[in-house]
Amino acid sequence: MIDRSFWKNKKVFLTGHTGFKGSWMSIWLHSMGAKVTGYALMPPTSPSLFEAAGVEQLVHSIIGDIRDVATLEKAILETDPEIVIHMAAQPLVRESYKNPVETYSTNVMGTVHLFESVRKCASVKAVINVTTDKCYENKEWVWGYRENEPMGGYDPYSNSKACSELVTSSYRSSFFNPADYSIHGVAIASARAGNVIGGGDWAEDRLIPDCINSLVSDEPIIIRNPNAIRPWQHVLEPLSGYLLLAEKLFNHGPEYAEAWNFGPNDEDAKPVEWIVQKMIEKWNGEASYKLDGGKHPHEAGYLKLDCSKAKIKLGWQPQWNLETTIEKIVEWNTQYQLNEDIQDVCRKQLNSYSKNTKMN
Repeated sequence: MIDRSFWKNKKVFLTGHTGFKGSWMSIWLHSMGAKVTGYALMPPTSPSLFEAAGVEQLVHSIIGDIRDVATLEKAILETDPEIVIHMAAQPLVRESYKNPVETYSTNVMGTVHLFESVRKCASVKAVINVTTDKCYENKEWVWGYRENEPMGGYDPYSNSKACSELVTSSYRSSFFNPADYSIHGVAIASARAGNVIGGGDWAEDRLIPDCINSLVSDEPIIIRNPNAIRPWQHVLEPLSGYLLLAEKLFNHGPEYAEAWNFGPNDEDAKPVEWIVQKMIEKWNGEASYKLDGGKHPHEAGYLKLDCSKAKIKLGWQPQWNLETTIEKIVEWNTQYQLNEDIQDVCRKQLNSYSKNTKMN
């Protein structure tokens, strides 16, 4: 149960606030009265949710690079946050093949820089490092991966996030050990989320943005891996998990300082082709799609998370099934095409989601 009153006037340092997930998180935190400082590069796409929804009006926005440890440290020390949520990343598999060094420096050393900055900031009580479901050694099996499964990652992106998980574990053991919580007072957790989709995502080489672009321009949707199965979920699902986890870390410390999966129910792990067909059905029922027969870098075929721990220990539950999620994406993009107030559109979807979610 997310406690809205908990977040009122809480000082939150959010990296990656200009990105898709970070913008949604900024809007949500602001709606609950949190005082948010965002630290990130300029929005990674144009258009972007950050600009479309006027997120800069809602947070203290610092444009900076997490690879720049001096600037990051200065930003954290000047804002004295109580809670740090680390979302800044190079988040794309195909981009990681093109720029592996940038991917590792951002996703691995960026995490190191964040933890080093936290070590010097006495006000911080809770830290969440957001990674990915792709951090696991993928055996292409039918079972969901649990938090105690081995880390892996075939491509540079996935592997960099597995490395980020190992960094988190090392810093927790070495500098923020739960056994010494009474001394340092900091609880660190990592959050591994499935494939996040929703309104406001314009990232390159992502299924939903590709679908929307084709639907708007009345062109066939091009798909690369029609049979690839992913744990699809609306962006608000894992964000609700991060918020709930942050509350637990802040209030109960080491009891929750570990890794957590946030993914959809099993029935919502669907193949790419199913998503495309459903998008077409909800849009206008008339669009078409075709396969891209070209040669592509390796991407996992089957990937699913076991979220039993979050459901039992945090009381977290997915709220919107995949069909509802796709309806919300089509609704959001329809409003965007009509030039509606996008911040208002996001708030309405948040309110709709919150009605389903237990919130004080």
